[in-house]
Amino acid sequence: MPWVIGIDEAGYGPNLGPLVQAAVAVRLPEGDPGGWKTLKPVVRRCGEKGAPWRMLVDDSKKVYGRGGLEALELTVLMTVPLLLESFGPLLTGLTLPWVIEEVAGEAWYDAAAAVPSVNDPDKVWAARKAAGAAWADTGAELGPFLAAVTPAPRFNRICDACGSKATVLGHGFVELLGSVFRDLPADDEPMVVTCDKQGGRNFYAGMVQEAFPEGWVVAEVESPLESRYAVKMLNRPVTVTFRPRADGDSVAVALASMLCKYLREACMLQFNRYWAARVPGVRPTAGYPVDAKRFIDEIRPAMRDLGVPEDRVWRKK
Repeated sequence: MPWVIGIDEAGYGPNLGPLVQAAVAVRLPEGDPGGWKTLKPVVRRCGEKGAPWRMLVDDSKKVYGRGGLEALELTVLMTVPLLLESFGPLLTGLTLPWVIEEVAGEAWYDAAAAVPSVNDPDKVWAARKAAGAAWADTGAELGPFLAAVTPAPRFNRICDACGSKATVLGHGFVELLGSVFRDLPADDEPMVVTCDKQGGRNFYAGMVQEAFPEGWVVAEVESPLESRYAVKMLNRPVTVTFRPRADGDSVAVALASMLCKYLREACMLQFNRYWAARVPGVRPTAGYPVDAKRFIDEIRPAMRDLGVPEDRVWRKK
């Protein structure tokens, strides 16, 4: 049974709020790398009905559009390895080592914010327990959940140093992939990585090689439909595939997509709450262009009063 690793991001386009990338590992039968057939007793996609323990798993935009933050949060908290009662410890348990120090430097960050933030805790615990029992019957296994949360100051530092926001995405991908590889159980089961295409690119061999410095990367396919790489000379077979709309093909990528979106939305909830307390009447923002410009224009006087430089809030690219 290979370990299927899904990697996705949320927040690459906005001017406000963090970029979040995540990797989720699921151990699945060799004949079902997407996982939808194996996990049908425990997961359902948007538009499907089913028992309460059949968690909603799909492209995060679809889940968020259908059920908002409540639906995202319920699935994420049903699947993460540990369920903790405040945001700081949850973030610590899910993210790369540098994340907490970076996020803790943000004025809006509230480590003590309650988790769950919009769901009833008893509902989450009951759903998590039922899903755990149903999941065990499938024979599949959840592995590491890992995220990189890059707030505006770090995002801007990398862009200033490298001249491109694509570099921010590349750094996160390399760290996540290398960390998940090291965190998997020490055996020779294959590692099958699936990732959404990043920025319409077709060539990723350099990024994959950086993630596996001890391996030898062989490009098998590089096209608009798929870019696939085999990594040789490691302790287990590794393949890395980039596809457009990969979250529709793979449970692991869909879970990664939902984890990214949940963590970003939870951060934006805190971001908007912080500025609303200092600029009465300011409407919340999702951070995307046009509305982000409206928002920063409205909070700029408060930023000056607080001595907050614009590049600590506004992402340059």
